[in-house]
Amino acid sequence: MRKRRSQPAKSPPPIIVRPAPGRPTHALVTVAGRVEQAAIGRSGRTARKREGDGATPIAAMALLDGYVRRDRLRTVTSRLPLTPIDPQLLWCDAPGHPIYNRPTRRPLSASHERMARADGLYDVCLVMDWNIRQRRRNAGSAIFFHLIRPGYQPTEGCIAVSLPTMRRILKVARRGTVVQVVG
Repeated sequence: MRKRRSQPAKSPPPIIVRPAPGRPTHALVTVAGRVEQAAIGRSGRTARKREGDGATPIAAMALLDGYVRRDRLRTVTSRLPLTPIDPQLLWCDAPGHPIYNRPTRRPLSASHERMARADGLYDVCLVMDWNIRQRRRNAGSAIFFHLIRPGYQPTEGCIAVSLPTMRRILKVARRGTVVQVVG
């Protein structure tokens, strides 16, 4: 009797983020065969990301996990691990701090972002592996995939999409899905 070879797990297709023609702070995101609008950093894209430069890195970044405001969005599901956001959740963006580019809890005197934002940008927030597994000071803190401001206003370097687009992303996303920002 012959043994069957097990098939390796099929990798999910990458999510491609490419420039929108003539609009340096806008992008086109291809996910599951659809092309959607997105906003990117106020400084466009860069191959040399630095803390505070306002640019979105040109890179392949794996999705690690995400956060969701369950008090606002109860029906968000994904194969990507999603942690509920509560008012105490912060993200440290102080390059000199030992927990730089990591989630943490209040109180924190070092520079940080509140994950429970009043404007709803982080109601769904996916964490990409930019300067996380191998941190380098001043190489830029977290690059998130989060929700958009009205009018597709630029981000501080993250990628932002509408809630319907985010729901499509969540259907196909899992840990390790690659988000490829192209130049």
